[in-house]
Amino acid sequence: MSEVRPEQVARKVRDLYERGVAAYERDNLDYAMEVLNTCLEYEPRLLAARKYLRAAEIKKHRRNAKSRLFHLAQTLAGLPQFLLGSLKLSRQPLEALKSAETLMRRDPFNPMFIRLLGRAAEAADLPEAALQTLEVAREYYPHDGQLLDWMGRLYMQTDQARKARECYERLVQLRPTDPAALKKLKDATALDTMQRGGWDQATSYRDVIRDEKEAVRREKEGKSVKTHRDIQELIDALREDLKRFPEDVNRHRRLAELLIQGQRYEEALEAIGRCQQLAGGGDPEMDQMFTDVKLKIFDREIRRLREAGDVSGAQAKEKEKWEFTLRAAREKVERYPHDLLYRYELGVLLYEHGQLTEAIQQFQQSQRHPQRRLKSLYYLALCFKAKRQFDIAMEQLEKAAAEIPTMDALKKDILYEMGTVAEAMGDREKAARCFKEIYAVDIAYKDVAEKVEKIYGQ
Repeated sequence: MSEVRPEQVARKVRDLYERGVAAYERDNLDYAMEVLNTCLEYEPRLLAARKYLRAAEIKKHRRNAKSRLFHLAQTLAGLPQFLLGSLKLSRQPLEALKSAETLMRRDPFNPMFIRLLGRAAEAADLPEAALQTLEVAREYYPHDGQLLDWMGRLYMQTDQARKARECYERLVQLRPTDPAALKKLKDATALDTMQRGGWDQATSYRDVIRDEKEAVRREKEGKSVKTHRDIQELIDALREDLKRFPEDVNRHRRLAELLIQGQRYEEALEAIGRCQQLAGGGDPEMDQMFTDVKLKIFDREIRRLREAGDVSGAQAKEKEKWEFTLRAAREKVERYPHDLLYRYELGVLLYEHGQLTEAIQQFQQSQRHPQRRLKSLYYLALCFKAKRQFDIAMEQLEKAAAEIPTMDALKKDILYEMGTVAEAMGDREKAARCFKEIYAVDIAYKDVAEKVEKIYGQ
């Protein structure tokens, strides 16, 4: 089985995934694990869901500061489930994988549970899922030679020779006299060299030379920090390529990215325009890149004007920047009317500049976005509050508060606004309850301490 991405799965599964991610981002870990586990029951190939599930398990595990005896206790408690999963490995690997996931929720760093999940994922032809978990385990057990050997084999199986080589290099450090480990390192190194240099595809000496140059270029592209010279050489090489492949969208896109890194923004806009032309429009990523570059140009101009002491010129340019930002946000909504995230972003811009009625229209639609629902309700309340429609504002805040079980940052913001709205409505008792709820967990939040002390002083 090959991995699938969120946009490739059925709508029901994607909704579960988005709800799980949203719960994880709100720090509602138990609910996130429950929803993501259900998501994986429907679609075990969705590696992104397994990634967030594992992250939630680890976050909860570390937060509770488990003792060394914890692993032993969980091993004993999970033994029946472990045996059941082991029995299903050969005939029902997906069922075995479900058993392993149940155990990982108990203890994501338990070596016995990790090995069951890896074996089940392999048996179910999901090597990427096995590697995902083993990579996390490697950080916890860096000296486990068996684990390194297993990961190296899976990396070789999935044509990831560089990562396989790294595993075997570490294995040889642990077992310097092991001939099997040395041979595996030699094989992985040879395959890595072939993959990076393209020698396995070369048919002549010139092919090898050309592919070596390509390998050098890829190495430069892979650097996290590139020098000005690196960037220039990559730009020159791409422009040479584009003479031979003038309609290659990916090369134009890469050229635009490099020009942005080199702060050559006007040239980047030309490359982005060519990408949009070749793609025939309808590429949200390129639209966003165009907007980002234009904003960088505005920021550069504003900074230059301020440094020159031209305050009025800088203010005029800031106004121009705001008008462009709003116009770009409107155009995205017009171009992609069903993308609720764009509606949310437009709503925030409109609210920040006092265009409340239109902002409300956007937030009323964006609240259907699973990851922006709560923030949309919050901003709706702010808009109604600004219009002095306090009862409607309170309704939005109460709906949002009811959906957040833990006292996270957003819940505090919502409760604070509930308190201020209640004050405006003359309901001092409700305002006091809201402020006290925040005060009980975060005395330093805004001016809540002053408000609560004032209540007790009355």
